[in-house]
Amino acid sequence: MFNSLPLIFNLLIFAVLAIIIWTAGTRLSYFIDAIAEQTKIARAFLGLILLAVATELPEFVTTLTASSTGKGSLALNNMFGGMMLQLAVLAIADIFVKSGTLSSKLHKPTVAIAGLLCITSLSAVLIIKTIRDPAIALHIGAGSMLVTVLYIISMYILYRSQGRETWSPVDLPEDQIAESERKNRFDTLSLSRLIFYVAIAGLAILLCGVLLVRLGDTLAAQTGLGTSFVGASLLALTTSLPELSTSIAAVRVKAYTMAISNVFGSNMIMTFLLFPNDLVFTDGPIINVMDPSAIFAVGAGIFMTAIYCIGLLARPKIKTMGMGVDSLTVLSCYFAGLFALYLLR
Repeated sequence: MFNSLPLIFNLLIFAVLAIIIWTAGTRLSYFIDAIAEQTKIARAFLGLILLAVATELPEFVTTLTASSTGKGSLALNNMFGGMMLQLAVLAIADIFVKSGTLSSKLHKPTVAIAGLLCITSLSAVLIIKTIRDPAIALHIGAGSMLVTVLYIISMYILYRSQGRETWSPVDLPEDQIAESERKNRFDTLSLSRLIFYVAIAGLAILLCGVLLVRLGDTLAAQTGLGTSFVGASLLALTTSLPELSTSIAAVRVKAYTMAISNVFGSNMIMTFLLFPNDLVFTDGPIINVMDPSAIFAVGAGIFMTAIYCIGLLARPKIKTMGMGVDSLTVLSCYFAGLFALYLLR
């Protein structure tokens, strides 16, 4: 489809698709925040479930498309490289917090629990890769099934943690901000219209994701950078734009919990995607085709998630270079990791 086009045209198409995804992702955050305001459903839960699922549509499409065509390495590098980038997204969103840091704004343990559960699933992936994933049903590996079970258990734990006040907050959480301080102009829309707009935004992200995986494969060949590096960087960057746009938009309407839970929830869903990718990848358990780039990305994802969990517990309030020390550390780790991925390509 894109093979016959010059590189410059493909890059231009790539940019247009990225703009569409950014715009749809921004609106998505506003719509879901307005839904939370009308339904009184906790923003942490909506961020972990509804917003995370919607913003993961590009990864769902791109990884399944790549896996079904035998490009398991591209799918895994896009998947795990996207995890690294989505954590770096929080650092960028931290810049838009006007007073204090993003980590200091949370007053409930739900998001920190989500981060620790994500670390658990990612660690399981590394362990399974080390001992080699056995196929237990046709070409489907036991490892992807185990990760799926861990995801279901994690969702149950997060559901049970909703509303449990195990911390003693000093400041008011964003859910109790005075109505006059809200800046979401979509609050006045009806619930049915908001749900309709969420579906439209999700569809736009989905359709762009279908085109991006094809374009990413073409760019990998035209630039000579290889599928591993392109999957873990360029393609991961574009398919992670919904998380970036939604997190920044959430911070602007002071939905800080939704901003962080969106990223942690997205990364948890990313590990869950191993199972459907394993279903369509017919060359054996997909975990077994993880290359050094994907293995490195998983390890980096664990490290960066742990840093943010520490930040959520320590709650640094002083900014350095426009962000909290945890965000600055994570952003530095991302760029260092990107360089390492380039060397591993």
